Amino acid sequence: MTQRAKIDTGGSEAEAVGPPVVHRPAGLTSAEVAERVARGEVNDVPVRSSRSTTDIVRANVFTRFNAIIGVLWVIMLFVAPIQDSLFGFVIIANTGIGIIQELRAKKTLDGLAVIGEAKPSVRRDGVAAEISTSEIVLGDLIELGPGDKVVVDGEVAEADSLEIDESLLTGEADPVVKKPGDRMMSGSFVVAGGGAFTATKVGREAYAAQLAEEASRFTLVHSELRTGISTILKYVTWMMVPTAIGLVISQLVVKDDNFKDAVARTVGGIVPMIPEGLVLLTSVAFAIGVVRLGRKQCLVQELPAIEGLARVDVVCLDKTGTLTEGGMDVTELRPLDGGDESYVRKVLGALGESDPRPNASLQAIIDAYPDTVEWRCTEALPFSSARKYSGAAFSEGNGENSTWLLGAPDVLLSAGDPTLTEIDHLNEQGLRVLLLARTTNGLDSPEVATGARPTALVVLEQRLRPDAADTLAYFADQKVATKVISGDNAVSVGAVAGKLDMPGAEHTVDARHLPTDREEMAKVLDENAVFGRVTPQQKRDMVAALQSRGHTVAMTGDGVNDVLALKDADIGVSMGSGSEATRAVAQIVLLNNSFATLPSVVAEGRRVIGNITRVATLFLTKTVYSVLLAVLVVCSQVEYPFLPRHLTLLSTLTIGIPAFFLALAPNKERAKPNFVRRVMRYAIPGGVIAAAATFTTYLLARHHYSGEGALEAETSAATLTLFLVSMWVLAIIARPYTWWRLTLVATMGGAFLLVLIVPWLQDFFALKLVGVTMPWTAVAIAAAGGVLLEFAWAWVSRRFPA
Repeated sequence: MTQRAKIDTGGSEAEAVGPPVVHRPAGLTSAEVAERVARGEVNDVPVRSSRSTTDIVRANVFTRFNAIIGVLWVIMLFVAPIQDSLFGFVIIANTGIGIIQELRAKKTLDGLAVIGEAKPSVRRDGVAAEISTSEIVLGDLIELGPGDKVVVDGEVAEADSLEIDESLLTGEADPVVKKPGDRMMSGSFVVAGGGAFTATKVGREAYAAQLAEEASRFTLVHSELRTGISTILKYVTWMMVPTAIGLVISQLVVKDDNFKDAVARTVGGIVPMIPEGLVLLTSVAFAIGVVRLGRKQCLVQELPAIEGLARVDVVCLDKTGTLTEGGMDVTELRPLDGGDESYVRKVLGALGESDPRPNASLQAIIDAYPDTVEWRCTEALPFSSARKYSGAAFSEGNGENSTWLLGAPDVLLSAGDPTLTEIDHLNEQGLRVLLLARTTNGLDSPEVATGARPTALVVLEQRLRPDAADTLAYFADQKVATKVISGDNAVSVGAVAGKLDMPGAEHTVDARHLPTDREEMAKVLDENAVFGRVTPQQKRDMVAALQSRGHTVAMTGDGVNDVLALKDADIGVSMGSGSEATRAVAQIVLLNNSFATLPSVVAEGRRVIGNITRVATLFLTKTVYSVLLAVLVVCSQVEYPFLPRHLTLLSTLTIGIPAFFLALAPNKERAKPNFVRRVMRYAIPGGVIAAAATFTTYLLARHHYSGEGALEAETSAATLTLFLVSMWVLAIIARPYTWWRLTLVATMGGAFLLVLIVPWLQDFFALKLVGVTMPWTAVAIAAAGGVLLEFAWAWVSRRFPA
């Protein structure tokens, strides 16, 4: 706005012949702001980047399974020794770890959100300054430019060809031209022009006050991983309830045992059915992922976005700001038809001065051709990605008036114009070309470009991002298709992609010739990689077309023209320097503006998904064998073989400790769909074999031992078999082996051996192997179970490939 005012009142001559100077509103005074703050008329909507501490504690503590285990723990504290209540302390430790990790993630998210927060420009005491959204008060005068989001409701006070996109509120994609007095709705954003509006509703009274909060809040939106785990837990609950009831009746009614011992063994059968650590470990893995990415200046606004980007098989890239850096340089000025170059320079300088918020192309022109004449701008048409050009009308001070357009040559010129051939040669070199044309039509005419006379070509060179080629190569290596979708000339876009060795760069498609039918468009998109002259609505349609073919689509961008596509893509990725509107709708914001950060996000997602799939198999194998053992005990009418302390020991050594390390390990395996199917195809045979081997050992031990202490000896033999089979499952899950994985498995085995040979640990865990025959029989049965596991694993891999 300041630059425009300068043009309107530029020199004494202009002042003499021009219209009277219009003074801008000064906005509120400091005293008026203080009054409104005192009255509470402040934009106090809490914009949170993450869950509150209370929410985190509540989510980790008050879970369905924690409630079940908590009740069982209280019962065990009354009826059994403390060692049978160890499972309760493990839950406390796990919950504590989950809370601490999520609080760390919250701290990272909150810090990054402050860095990435866009601050609106508010005019107070006649001076514009950037302030936090929460500091806006009722009556504030808020300035707007292209890409700025309307953060509160208001009324237009100044409008300079102001065009607002209200699609995020109304669903209508066409920009709305705003004039002084028109209503402004929070949640909309500027696509062209500039202006200022007065805040009439702030805080929760605003029409869409929740949009800003929702856009940057820690949310648990759709995630196949979380959905899959919830599905598994639902089925586990259905299995657990009838089995637990049967076990209670079996142990308390059918068997005339010591009451306290019967209760202890009943609880020992119920507790291991619950895969409580699985949910906790998933949250921890996600939280640590946020912290890791935060260190790389990557703000993950929604946690499942880490997982989502790992599942992506198509990445749509906007060329400008993604493959190329924001800045440009003018390399050549070519007057056409013998035009006067010095006059053309004056026109370009005046055009640059006419736009208070120049884009990257116009900024390069301003740098190359600063304004040196005292022309008065009488009307301006700001650049719009839908139009592909901008314009301005001038009074040149010598009695002459002229109207100029600056934009895409292939939009401003007719298809057969010979100038386009010259432009094509420049585009093939990866150069960007703008056409300066003079028109006799008014800027407010829908036919403004019709009959425009070409005057000069402005040749711009774009700066390639130094890391773009390596990033494109990474996606190609990972079998992720990349599509460059740009509003620029198709040939120029293809040349830039070619310089980066992008596959398919030699075949470019002009989006103006794309079919409108979704199926036909999807076919063209699958067959090609580089698209130019794409309108904002087409970007959205292209994302939808790709999704209609089952693709998981990520969209990157930084401009206002990318907002609709970012919003509809499975994963939206915005540059930190991009417009506020793009950052608001994106799930991932690259605060360092580096496209090269994306591979880190993909790798982090793959690490989380791959590792959670591994450890989920461990947890659910335990659930399957626990349910089957309980069923076998009920059907056989025998004592349940284990006390809670035995299964706490086994769970800790074969699942708890190993799962924690495996969940945080490096993992580059590509994310695959059908999480539940992939986990259960191994957990079911593993659990069945473990239960069968353990119960076989238990029945043999019941026939082998007799007299006092027989039950303890039977339990010890069964525990040995179950531990060895569970260790075999762990050994399979830990593949491929590395030194630390082998060390982890060996350490867990050594810890169990220590329990068996140290007298006080034997007493504490009630584990003592009696004789020679039965312990070795238990080992032999476990070995047979291990061989069966290997065959079952191999058969499942062939029969039910992931």
